[in-house]
Parts: sequence; structure tokens; C-alpha cells
Amino acid sequence: MGGVITGFGVIATIIVTGYVIGRRRSLGVHGREVLTKLSFDVASPALLFTTLSKADLSAVVSTPLLVTALSTFVVAGTFVAVGTVRRWSVGRTTIGALCASYVNAGNLGIPIAMYVLGDASLIAPVLLFQQLVMTPIALTVIDLSRPDTRPSLIRRLTSPFRNPIVIGSLSGVLVSATGWRIPGPVMEPLSLLGGMAVPAVLLAFGISLPGSQLPGRGEERGPVLLSVALKSFAQPVVAWAIAAGVFRLGGPALFAAVVTSALPAAQNLFTYASRYQTATVLARESILLSTLLAPPVLMTVAALLG
Repeated sequence: MGGVITGFGVIATIIVTGYVIGRRRSLGVHGREVLTKLSFDVASPALLFTTLSKADLSAVVSTPLLVTALSTFVVAGTFVAVGTVRRWSVGRTTIGALCASYVNAGNLGIPIAMYVLGDASLIAPVLLFQQLVMTPIALTVIDLSRPDTRPSLIRRLTSPFRNPIVIGSLSGVLVSATGWRIPGPVMEPLSLLGGMAVPAVLLAFGISLPGSQLPGRGEERGPVLLSVALKSFAQPVVAWAIAAGVFRLGGPALFAAVVTSALPAAQNLFTYASRYQTATVLARESILLSTLLAPPVLMTVAALLG
């Protein structure tokens, strides 16, 4: 389980660094907002473009993807159903549904796939599905639900294509699909910008922690506990049931499907919540709790199926 320990150790170190920066106010009162905007508008689109432009799109059409997609829709749909009954806002429900189903496939998924599953490419379908399907849908829903906008039909239709995250993802897919090889002088600056994405997200997350109450105890207690329960416990079980019961997977394939579903909520969800100024407490606490629960959950999965 060296990959689990290494992955979580790297993340914890950067978050703690952000916490110290926040406590000392080294970046001023707007440090978190600047890092969030840097990641959302510049670094993350560059990272997604450089990653997806070199991705094998054939990995999207695969049985592991169907397991990921179905388990994602089940747990996200459960949160949405509860949010609808409880009359939570659209932004709150959308962020909560993402926290319940959107796994940390990047900075945690890759090392864990490499060291635990033995093949980093196994995480590719999850990355592609989340960036090409989940992110555009969720951000478009949040965009169109904001009270300060009265979108026209044209704005509704073009909303996904004006979002930096979606633009970076779709541009990368277009390059990959056409087989165009981007010249080095163009790719290198984009790679450097993309390299800031994960550290900026983790630092912003750490900066937000000083002065915060313990997770799961405030007014967002219900949504937080629901999203964490779905993410940490329900999604791996649902993935196992679909993989084994529907697709008859077994052995390494079943193990890989359950491990990827057991990953915690992705830190970039906090960036989305902060950028749109909606459900930031829900995102922060859900990510923190699911990340703390992930090591024992992953070790349990490894003991049962590995």
C-alpha cells in the first residue's frame, strides 16, 4: 500500500503548508481567492488541455468506464434526490452531488493506480469521463442557476463553451482526436502553467482551514455527512455490485473498479465551489472527511479483493 501512503502524504504536506500560510496570512486576505481564480481560469484549463491532448480516447469506451459512470450516476442521483426533497439550492445540491461521486483521479488516482493496481493507465477512463461529462454538466447547471443571471436561449446553449475548464478539456480532446502534434514551444508554456493547478488547489484548500470549525458540525452537517457517506462507503459498494453483478468482472478488473470508486472527493471541487461562491463549506468539509476516510477504506478494499 505504498502508493496510498505516498499519495496521501504528498497531499497532506501541501495542505498543511497552505494552513500555515493561512494562519500567518502570508498571502494577505485575498490569497485564497487569487489561488482559486488562478487554478480555475488558467492553470487547470492548461493542465486539462495538455493531459487530454495526449490521451488515448479509445479508453473512454470500455467496461471500466461503464462501471464508473453507472456508480457515479447512482450516488450523485441519490444526493440530488435528497436535495430536491429537502429543497436545497441548485448550487448546494450540485456541489454536494459532485462531492458524493467525483473521485480524486488526478493527484491521488494516478499514484494509487500505479503502485496499488500496477498500471497508471487504469485511471484514464475515470479522468476522461469526469472531465468530458461530469464537469461540463455540473458547471453548466451552476452557471444557469445563478440568481444574478437571466440567461437567454443562446446563452444557455453556449454556456458550457464559455467555461475555462470545459474549453481546456474540449480543446485537448479535439487535438487528440485529430492526431495533431503540438509544437514544443507551444506545449512547454502550457505544461508549466498546468503544473501550478494541483498545488494551487491544495494550497487554497489549506488556507481556508484556519478558523474553520470541525467538519460535520455546522449548518452544513446534513449535506456533508450525506455526501461523505455516499462517497466513502456507498460508491465503492455500488461499483462492486455493478462490476460483479452486471458485468461479471472478477479478479484484477473488479479490484481496479472498486479501488477507483473508493478514492476520496477531488480537491478541485473546492475550486469550483469557491469560484461560484456556492456551498464552499460543504465542499471543504466533504473533501476533508472523505480524504481522511480514504486510507482505511482503500486498505479494506485491498484486504477483501486484492
